[in-house]
Amino acid sequence: MKRIAIIGGGISGLSAAFQLEKRQRAGAPIEYVLFESSGHLGGVLSTERVEGCILEAGPDSFLTEKPWATDLCRELGLGDQLIGSNDSKRKTYILVKNRLVPIPDGLMFMVPTRIMPTAFSPLFSFRTKLRMAQEWFNSKPSTELVTENDESVASLVERHYGREMVDRLADPLLSGVYGGVASELSVRAVLPRFAKMEEEYGSLGRGMLASRKSRSNKTSNPIPSSLFTSLKGGMQQIVDALIAQLSPSSLHIDTAVHSLERKDERWLLSLEHRTDQFDAIILATPASNAAALLRGVHGDLSAELAGIRYSSSVIVNAVYDRAVRSQLRRGFGFLVPRKEGKRILAVTFVHNKFDGRAPDHRALLRCFLGGTGNEAILEVSDDEILRIVRKELQQTLGISAAPLFTHVHKWKNVMAQYSVGHLDRVKRIASFRQQLRGVALAGNAYGGIGIPDCVCSGADAAAESIKSVGLDQPV
Repeated sequence: MKRIAIIGGGISGLSAAFQLEKRQRAGAPIEYVLFESSGHLGGVLSTERVEGCILEAGPDSFLTEKPWATDLCRELGLGDQLIGSNDSKRKTYILVKNRLVPIPDGLMFMVPTRIMPTAFSPLFSFRTKLRMAQEWFNSKPSTELVTENDESVASLVERHYGREMVDRLADPLLSGVYGGVASELSVRAVLPRFAKMEEEYGSLGRGMLASRKSRSNKTSNPIPSSLFTSLKGGMQQIVDALIAQLSPSSLHIDTAVHSLERKDERWLLSLEHRTDQFDAIILATPASNAAALLRGVHGDLSAELAGIRYSSSVIVNAVYDRAVRSQLRRGFGFLVPRKEGKRILAVTFVHNKFDGRAPDHRALLRCFLGGTGNEAILEVSDDEILRIVRKELQQTLGISAAPLFTHVHKWKNVMAQYSVGHLDRVKRIASFRQQLRGVALAGNAYGGIGIPDCVCSGADAAAESIKSVGLDQPV
């Protein structure tokens, strides 16, 4: 019997456990044990239901185009629970001088693909619009200039469209997704398509149109899928369904792993009051935690893992009455550039984004605070955070009414930051890890931060562990 330990009970660790459970049921001589230091499983995936409202403490959805989370949901019997975002209502605003300005149609992430909507948009100055027009005529860089050197998103965007595009669009967009800043995040890790389009076309605009045309030619489905996918009862449905498939005796909450040691071709785990031995381990924790556990085992690997930084965030769910709902704009919400001087980074109009998230007579807003450089917000009391949120919602949306109820959730060091050079770091991590038999890594620190990426990383880590113990042949 081969024993595999999973350290970390978030979506990555649970996905790994599910794959091992399936192999065990198929007859493979495997025993797995999952250790989670906190008192609950699922990590940031946590849903509360209050007076007909579905409040997400963490992510409220995942990208539809990445298949791994959707496939897992269907395998877990949740196919009929999957819902798409209301993309007919998908309009996003940018706060500019305390005024909400819609992102113009045809702007794909931050690349203009339609001239007229952008030309007439008050979001950009005439100078930036002129840069956008000129960008269409950028020539393909010569072979000598195309290198594998990394750069920041801000550097690439400024080179093509100017600084205003970075400040008003690139930075708030990335802040909303990564909790990071465009001047630090890696193009090749965060927006690899942009780097490739520049190499192939010179112009990001021409490259984006060519990419869209290629995708439309390859698909036979004329109906576009929604951008985001969620579940009718909230994201915790995935966690609950996974736990229901796993052996209760294999799940250990409130159980921290204090250290690892390689001993006689096995891994010795030091727990609170005992030790345990395993043939392989899956580290499904933040990279910093994995670094601490591996410090005495492989110093170089530990150092590389410790070099991956994280940002923290605060999510405030606020529910309002019918009067507030009627005064809110159509759309999914708004983003706030740093130059606006607000503490709120973004606000989602959840009742517009997904059906069934709030009764028709309620408005449900999700406010995001924190991110890179603003981690101190975690030390602020919940009452003070709510005061900040109410003040800024009044300034931006004109909401003077008190919310009917609110929930504040603080998440420390949860969003991995793919800094410039991240892909090279990941290669070094992979090389060092190969020197340690029976060690697999999973989570959002390596190849993608979204839920689908974490699901995929957990499944891949399980497959690696099975192979490392010599059980990779079909049962």
